[in-house]
Amino acid sequence: MFRQINDRLDFTRKLGFRLGALLSVAILPLGLISLIQNFNMVQEAERGVQIALLGRTASAAAGERALLQSALGSADALGPAVLETMDRPQACSDLMRNFIERSATYVFAGFVPLDGLSSCNSSSRGIPLDLRESEGFRTFMEQPGTQVTAISRGTATGLPVVLVIQPLYRDSEMLGYVGLSLTNELLRSTHNFGVGSDGARIVTFNQKGEILTSDSDAQTSITDILPENIELVSLLSQSETTFRARAGNGESRLFTVVPAVPGLVYALGSWSPRTAGVGLFQISRLGAVTIPMALWLVSLAVAYFAVFRMVLRHITVLRGQMRRFAIGNRTEPPPVLTDAPTEICDVSQTFHNMARILIRDEEAMEEAVAEKTVLLKEVHHRVKNNLQLIASIINMQSRVIDDPDAKRVLRSVQDRVAALATIYRNLYQAEHLDAVEAGRLVCDIISQMVSASVEPDSALRIETNIETLILLPDQAVPLSLLTTEAFTNALKYAGIAPGEEAPWVRVSLSTVAPGQAVLEVANSVGADSRQSEGTGLGSQLIEAFTTQLEGQSTLGFEGNSFLLRLQFAIEEGNTMVEERNVVLTSAARLGAQH
Repeated sequence: MFRQINDRLDFTRKLGFRLGALLSVAILPLGLISLIQNFNMVQEAERGVQIALLGRTASAAAGERALLQSALGSADALGPAVLETMDRPQACSDLMRNFIERSATYVFAGFVPLDGLSSCNSSSRGIPLDLRESEGFRTFMEQPGTQVTAISRGTATGLPVVLVIQPLYRDSEMLGYVGLSLTNELLRSTHNFGVGSDGARIVTFNQKGEILTSDSDAQTSITDILPENIELVSLLSQSETTFRARAGNGESRLFTVVPAVPGLVYALGSWSPRTAGVGLFQISRLGAVTIPMALWLVSLAVAYFAVFRMVLRHITVLRGQMRRFAIGNRTEPPPVLTDAPTEICDVSQTFHNMARILIRDEEAMEEAVAEKTVLLKEVHHRVKNNLQLIASIINMQSRVIDDPDAKRVLRSVQDRVAALATIYRNLYQAEHLDAVEAGRLVCDIISQMVSASVEPDSALRIETNIETLILLPDQAVPLSLLTTEAFTNALKYAGIAPGEEAPWVRVSLSTVAPGQAVLEVANSVGADSRQSEGTGLGSQLIEAFTTQLEGQSTLGFEGNSFLLRLQFAIEEGNTMVEERNVVLTSAARLGAQH
């Protein structure tokens, strides 16, 4: 697991990654300073936008504020006149009617006593008007005092109006209130946002959170321009008069709250981000992060490109030269990187000199090895010829001897000499002089002995199972001689086993485990073969060769056969199979492919 994690994080060791990390640390303070400054600029700009929105909302509600303040002043001014004419309902009503006709602003004016029966108003002509069930009267009775409230349907006018209530006192006694009604259309008509404020809306509400007027229409409902799940009365206690919230239609809007009539009426400006210009500052806030990031990336890219041009590309070329040289491309020394910086050029020159010296020394060593190989093969060839000459002399000598025992002895000596000759023939024919293919050597010995000892019309059956096995000459020589002795004895004592038609001899050479080889020589045993006795020289030689091989041999009868089994360890040479673990790059590892 840790190795997999290490392999995945191996890229952190590269020069490019480390350079980027160091440059990131170096640029980090500048980036943080730039980020803080950008955020401060954006915050200042947003505060400027908030102040501007407050001013624009106050300006848009200025007309409605003037009307409401004028209505409050008019109600105060009507109070003394009502006190003088209170006992004369007709005169009081005429006063109110004349006031309405002259102002052309209000649709109703009147004095409502605490019993709710108004005889002094602009609508009645001396006939009392019952206002006890009206919304304005109930509102006043619940909380007596100066108020501005919305009436969905006025009792006298039958229109939706905004009622301005001003209590009337005589000395310290409250007699009732003077009420003036303004139409919603008149108040809404005073909202003026100016050019380019198509998405702006104004909603006015009183200190109780009741909506007085709004810019809603058939296409836009009141919930579409009010903050969702926020009570209007709660906005009066907020420290921030400008805030962003989601409206009832799901649109994110900017809201501002300004007092139209302090303590009584407030104006809520509902602005779309496009109208308010806040979208630009959202982009600026994003730019406060993206611009330092972009500068950081550009700095890294420029630095990396510069380092790549000056260092990395030359290192890549130099690494490629080393890789090709390591895997054997040594026809000529690699060229020197003359266009690289001085330090890398010195490294390239050093590698060029080293490669040139290695190529020269390897050529000299190869010539020396080739010369020694030729001489050694010539030695093996001459030894083989001499052994074959000795074998021929022994053969000539055996032809002039009539004694069968002497001929048999000379024949066994001739086989041993021929086996040695076969070994040296394989040595000078082999590609590597310090390695012998034991399987082919054993096959050659068996073929040679069969050709010399077995008659063509003989019924003897020879079976072989020889695997390819590479041995050192120090093991190949005793193994071949032991095979010669064992095969000679097998040919000599092979008989027809009970139930079989012909004698047989089997020879097998195989590997049973890594580094372990087994030689088996078996022959069929006839009824008379078990009592035959030899000189014992072959057994002594087999035991001697087993000792040289440092192996373990067993021999004896197994059923109707006689088996010799030899197990020995295979000695490994240094140059039998050339293995070169070449590290092509600094990141080469087990399992990597190059």
